[in-house]
Amino acid sequence: MSHQYKEQHVHNEHSDDPGKFLTPFQRRLLLKNLQLELRPEYRRRIEIILLADMGQSQAQICTTLGCSQETARYWIAITQSGQAHLWDQTPVGRPKTVNDQYLDRLRELVSHSPRDFGYPFQTWTASWLSKHLAKEMGIEISDRHVNRLLKSMGLSSQQRRTACPPNDPKTANNNIVIGTLQASSLPENSSLWMFQPKLHS
Repeated sequence: MSHQYKEQHVHNEHSDDPGKFLTPFQRRLLLKNLQLELRPEYRRRIEIILLADMGQSQAQICTTLGCSQETARYWIAITQSGQAHLWDQTPVGRPKTVNDQYLDRLRELVSHSPRDFGYPFQTWTASWLSKHLAKEMGIEISDRHVNRLLKSMGLSSQQRRTACPPNDPKTANNNIVIGTLQASSLPENSSLWMFQPKLHS
């Protein structure tokens, strides 16, 4: 499908109808930028954003634009999160590969609440970790790849800060800590226990 057809398709379908995610100003600005001489990668980002705003699915966008599922998924998520203005801020060209700095930052992120970084939710997902690191470090990887990296480090996106050490077996795979009470930790005053079995002599 030619760029001319795709661009005309986006313009026609996107005339005055309210979109799902973009404000009228964002939509007009993107359509205006689409008329400029842009690198193909930037043009494709705008097209994905506009088609996603029209309500097209990932599969439909991939078919229309001939782009990869991963590229479509990433920019659809950017659109849905209200960050369409980032279309020209993420680097293009040869994708950067995951390095030690990326892994260290990933480990640091999952050890903190997303709220520490300005997000309204309390628990990370692989998708949001991927988007945050792409914006911060310019390295775009899939949600599945993020999960693989976390697993290889013995972590998960559900990691929470607790009073227990990070390698404590009691918290390795759970958010809720269930410990075994030791005799020394039991209260001296047994009247604190509501149910006390009678001892038979």
